[in-house]
Formats: sequence, structure tokens, C-alpha cells
Amino acid sequence: MQKSLLADALLLFITFIWGTTFVLVQQAIDYLPPFTFLGMRFMLAFVIMLPFLALPSNRPGDTMHVTANAPGHVKRHIHPLVAAFIIGVSLFLGYALQTFGLLYTTASKAGFITGLSVVLVPALSYFILGTRLKFSTVIGVVLALLGLYALTLGDAFVLNIGDILVFMGAIAFALQIVTTSKYAPLYNPVLLAIGQIGVVALLSLIFAFLFEPVYEATRISLRHWQSVGLALFVTAVLATSLAYWAQTTVQKYTSPVHVALIFSMEPVFAALTAWVVNDERFTPLMWLGSSLILVGMLLSELPVFQLSARVTNALRLSRISRNNDKNHSNH
Repeated sequence: MQKSLLADALLLFITFIWGTTFVLVQQAIDYLPPFTFLGMRFMLAFVIMLPFLALPSNRPGDTMHVTANAPGHVKRHIHPLVAAFIIGVSLFLGYALQTFGLLYTTASKAGFITGLSVVLVPALSYFILGTRLKFSTVIGVVLALLGLYALTLGDAFVLNIGDILVFMGAIAFALQIVTTSKYAPLYNPVLLAIGQIGVVALLSLIFAFLFEPVYEATRISLRHWQSVGLALFVTAVLATSLAYWAQTTVQKYTSPVHVALIFSMEPVFAALTAWVVNDERFTPLMWLGSSLILVGMLLSELPVFQLSARVTNALRLSRISRNNDKNHSNH
């Protein structure tokens, strides 16, 4: 019981860190170009996570090959590094689009829109992996999309380019989750995690040198470097390295329902942080949209309708049992 509470507390802390990153990244890209910031962030995270390869269970000699349960076509055509690259490209697109979107939208809205990746995962899994869609998932997707409409239009009824970019990033994040679920059972998940982070770092640095004035990083004042340094520390060390360790280490001590509930708090923490730090306020329509997105996320993750069905069946069986007892007593 104590381990379960500690696991939930650590995952809640990680979720809080994820929620704060929207404001921190938004502040950092005021002084650093987006791709330059992403390159520095993920290169730092990649270096921090490299020691995990030294663990006995993660030695490349034994774990770079596909498992015995892998399908035949995977054994012949997919190398682990190719799988890591495919996952990493999706992750790169997600962070790139989200970071650029933060140039044009608020941190609180970006948090809720990014949360849509939770409800997009089952939909993409249906088309890519052929998994069955639950009725609760369909309802969750519909509610979340209605919430997105209300949140992004607000009271001005103007579609923001930043909201569109963040939403496209949410699609990329959902695709990253789906491709990870496809390849993680076949290869060592630690190597896949480190590999995809390395891909994000490499692509970010390439795009930074091609399209951004990277030299501007050397012209930032010490005061501004404090904001950038804090953002790099939180996003690379806490939101990436520590988050990876927490998910792989402590989730076995808690239930998937707990994890889903805890992770659904990320956009809430993002909105609270944006309110405290940037004094961002929601209109009534935006509150409605945010609430619909949150409910849609929970419906997609939690077996609400299954639980309802079980309760209904239990009540029905109880009623039948009482009727049988009444009949026996009458006889």
C-alpha cells in the first residue's frame, strides 16, 4: 500500500512538471529560437540517459535484436534503430509543432490541446493497428473535439494559428504513442526510449543550423540565460529523464486507472501555472471547452461504461436473487 502511494505521488509530481513546462518553454523561446532550444533540451536529456545503457539488462549485444515473439516480417525488415527513428520522428514533430505553437497561443490552451493526444491514440490505433474502438472512447473523442472547438474559438470566434500548430503536435504525440506500442514489445524499451530522444536531438540541431541564427544563443544576457537554463533543466532533467525513469520504474506499483487519472491532470497544472505566472484567464466558453476535453480524456482512458455495465449487472443479479428468496419464502 505504501509503495502504491509513493508511486502515485511521484507520478503526480511528474505530471505537475509536465504541466509547468508549457510556461517555461514559452518563456525560453522568447530568447532562443525554437529548434535551437529543442536541440539543447534533447541533447542534454540524451546525455543524461546514456548511462542507462550500462545496465546489464540493456546491453546492446542481447537487446538490440527483435524478440522471439516478433512477427516474421519484422524480423526480416525492421532494425531496432529504424524503429527508434520512426518513433523519434513522430516525437520530434510533436515537440516542434507544440513549441512553435507556443509562440502564438497561450500556455494554458496549449496544455489542454496537447491533452487531446490521449483521446486521439485509440482512434489512430484503430486505423494503424486495427484495435477495436470502445463506445466510451468514441464518446470521449466527440466530447474532446467539441471542447477543442469551444476552447480554441473562445469568445472571439477566431481560429488561432498557434492552436492549429499545437493540435497538429497532439496528433504527432498520439502517433508516437501508437508506434511505440507497436515496436516496444519487439525491442528493448530502454533502447527505444534513448534512441528516439537522440533522434529528436539530432533533427532539432539539424533544423536549427539550417533555418535559425544559432549564434544568437551566445548573445543572450546572463539574466535571460537564467530563464533559459531553468527551462532546460526542468524539461531535460525532470520532464524527460526523471519522467522516463518514473514511468518505467514505479508504474508497476500502481494501477492503470490511477495512472490515467494522474496523467489527465497535466492540462490542469498547465492552466494553473499559466494563471499564476502569466495571469492567463479563461472565458466561460473556454472553461466549457477545457472541461469537455478533460471529460473526454477520462472517458477514453477509464473503463467508465464497463464499470457502469458491471454495476447494472450486479444490481440485476441482486434483484433476481431477492425475487428468488421471496418466492422461496412464499412457498
